Amino acid sequence: MSENPPAAEKNLSQIADELKLGLGQVRATAALLEEGSTVPFIARYRKEATGSLDEVAVIAIRDRLTQLKELDARREAILKSLGERNLLTPELTTKVNEAPTMAQLEDVYLPFRPKRRTKAMMAKEKGLEPLALFILAQEPGADPLAEAQGYVDPEKGVEGVGEALAGARDIIAEIVNENGEARAAMRALYQERAILSSKVITGQEEAGAKFKDYFEASEPAAGAAGHRILAIRRGAKEGHLIMRAAPDPDQALAILRPMFVKAEDPCGEQVGLAVDDGYKRLLGPAMEVELRLALRKRAEEEAVRVFAENLRELLMAAPLGPKRVLALDPGFRTGCKVVCLNRQGDLLHHGVIHIMGAGARQEAAATLRHLVETYQIEAVAVGNGTASRETEELVRSLELKDVVVVMVSEAGASVYSASEVARQEFPDLDLTVRGAVSIGRRLIDPLSELVKIDPKSIGVGQYQHDIDQGQLSRSLDDVVVSCVNSVGVEVNTASPQLLAAVSGLGPALAQNIVAHRETNGPFKERGELLKVPRLGPKAFEQAAGFVRIQGGVNPLDASAVHPESYPLVEKMAHDLACRLEDLIRDQSLRAGIKPEAYVSEEVGLPTINDILAELAKPGRDPRESFEVFSFAEGVHTLEDLQVGMRLPGVVTNVTNFGAFVDVGVHNDGLVHISQLADHFVRDPRQEVKVHQTVEVVVIGLDLGRGRVSLSMKSDPFADLTGRESGDGQGRPRSKGKGSRPPRRPQGQRPEPPKPFNNAFSRAFEKLNKS
Repeated sequence: MSENPPAAEKNLSQIADELKLGLGQVRATAALLEEGSTVPFIARYRKEATGSLDEVAVIAIRDRLTQLKELDARREAILKSLGERNLLTPELTTKVNEAPTMAQLEDVYLPFRPKRRTKAMMAKEKGLEPLALFILAQEPGADPLAEAQGYVDPEKGVEGVGEALAGARDIIAEIVNENGEARAAMRALYQERAILSSKVITGQEEAGAKFKDYFEASEPAAGAAGHRILAIRRGAKEGHLIMRAAPDPDQALAILRPMFVKAEDPCGEQVGLAVDDGYKRLLGPAMEVELRLALRKRAEEEAVRVFAENLRELLMAAPLGPKRVLALDPGFRTGCKVVCLNRQGDLLHHGVIHIMGAGARQEAAATLRHLVETYQIEAVAVGNGTASRETEELVRSLELKDVVVVMVSEAGASVYSASEVARQEFPDLDLTVRGAVSIGRRLIDPLSELVKIDPKSIGVGQYQHDIDQGQLSRSLDDVVVSCVNSVGVEVNTASPQLLAAVSGLGPALAQNIVAHRETNGPFKERGELLKVPRLGPKAFEQAAGFVRIQGGVNPLDASAVHPESYPLVEKMAHDLACRLEDLIRDQSLRAGIKPEAYVSEEVGLPTINDILAELAKPGRDPRESFEVFSFAEGVHTLEDLQVGMRLPGVVTNVTNFGAFVDVGVHNDGLVHISQLADHFVRDPRQEVKVHQTVEVVVIGLDLGRGRVSLSMKSDPFADLTGRESGDGQGRPRSKGKGSRPPRRPQGQRPEPPKPFNNAFSRAFEKLNKS
């Protein structure tokens, strides 16, 4: 491992301190990243070097290294600029080199940065800088008025004493603005005491109605939730709101004035006026811009984290597995698109059925029965769009023996249908047929199908269009790569899109792998990957452990054991006088292995333990087992819902203010964060995950706006007060299907909330803005 230059070593030490990791761990991880190793490879196969750091830690090191490299690059650019202008001194060089953050580095550079003509520059051109320094010195007995007389010069544009003093104050104001200590103090004040506020622009009340919650709002900026920050920013960007982020000016001036005003005399008075002006005109606006950017960054990081966590849950959803599937993309007017797929997801048949009208419905039922029998269908996937519940009801009415019926999310299916990937797969098929195929394949293996879609189109984020798209893409790409590599990829059947996410490969090598297997037949062992054009030893090292070959020459090729560890496993088998197949098959043989006996300078206990765990369950899928889920019978539309119903549902999205749940009525309901559990919930993701099945109670309806408020509390009405209503027992009336809250004696249950109370209304407004 090569030695790091002093600056790089300093960065490594800083990262170790920030992340509370060992310096050796950070140094080894940085070296591996520099060599081109991927995050999954480092976390899975280089545990001895990194001290068993997981992917989260490796990514944190990688991202912080990038940030510090950008800081170092800016540092070098500043030093170069100062040197070229002969402004560099030993003291200034030290300040530049020791600035720990980008903001502090820019503070050091600010007085020397080339800038447009300012009031201070013009005052200096008039020869007023000595007067400014005289006033700023605040010597006892100094008279600024008398001193200013000597600077009156009409030829230079200084017509009188007043103009001379004004120019001097402009110079002092700029000195205040560029003072490093003053900026540091104001930065701390803004970070700790600033108030984030918003106000509607006069005349925009109607056009900006969706931002009504922010027409007159304020809260401490330090504690402002990310989704509120992004909502206010969007309202301001669209011209509906005025956004401010600043502390009380009196608080700022109470800090600044003592830093510069040293005497209660005429000079001190002039300095005080200059400080006030400098804060109002220069320093305050600069700090507000900086804070607003910091708030945006914090909100974006939070939104990206939410999106990434939701995406991971969706990608890692349990697969049904290789089954013969009939998939339906429901529709009323244009009918339901029907496709039949084999166990590998290949298209066998496509057509259209209509479910409107008794005659059409009977014909559709007959068609479905025929297709199920003809193609020996084992599962039916119904897209959850328009007419989904009606279509599902029709399928279930057929009472198909040994055939599971599953509602599948359509999110992003239309994006896939119109994509280049879909056109390459099905060049002669209509977009709607491609969408139905995608729905069916999602049931067989969600991960394999969803990797074909831009993660931003899957619909599990919030405010995704308001955040840095590069940062979002990098984070979501990390999630996709992590999920694909944790599951593993069967190299002989995987699509180019799935192979592209394998560690060390990418789109070009993925296409080369597919082309090679189409020309030469299936790969028989992992080593044959080296025959693929442009796939060299480094790419093989990174990818080999994550690809699988079922039924290949070497049984280890179907496992996550890396080829570099094959000799070690073969030695284990040799020592036990058995074959590799026996070692994998027979637990009693593996029980005789003493891991410590195989430790060497190259291989430590973490890797050996991983190998033994993999031999116990070779190629195991980390995803959960598939469970069939069904919505409540008889509940198809909003009109079928009644307050008090208890229903099964599926979490479709998790945000900072709650979770959205599909209960089978086309409109996802909101479980506000206050209704997620009987205890206080700080983070919704600690309670629910995307694709999780839950039981909810309807506690509010707004049919006019198509909104449903839900609760996951055991008794959501227990802590609500109001007049007695419902059935006279403190219970809401309900005529729909589904279970209801248990009956209680009169007077013990308060009235349920009014339809769609304000808290839920505000939350839905937030959803609309995203």
